[in-house]
Amino acid sequence: MQASVVTLLIIAFLAANLPFLTSRLAGVLPIANKHFGWRLLEMALLFLLVGLFARFLEAKQMPVQQQHWQFYVTTIALFLVFAFPGFVYQMFWKKRGS
Repeated sequence: MQASVVTLLIIAFLAANLPFLTSRLAGVLPIANKHFGWRLLEMALLFLLVGLFARFLEAKQMPVQQQHWQFYVTTIALFLVFAFPGFVYQMFWKKRGS
């Protein structure tokens, strides 16, 4: 596997889990009570940033291929699967009030 693919997968995994591992919005702005809606919005923004990074990596190696809706549905599903460990930690393992 190419180094750029491994790097992209690691960054995608970290980006998918970031909204659940911190109570700060975008890792910067502190929020007293970060609701699930904020986490979903943050995940959507991080998904777009990872997608732009992937497009940048692809453009450096070869011409960018045109993608259809099936590609985007698959990548969203993969991003949600990557987010599962952070979701479980935040919603099930972490004690309330801590």
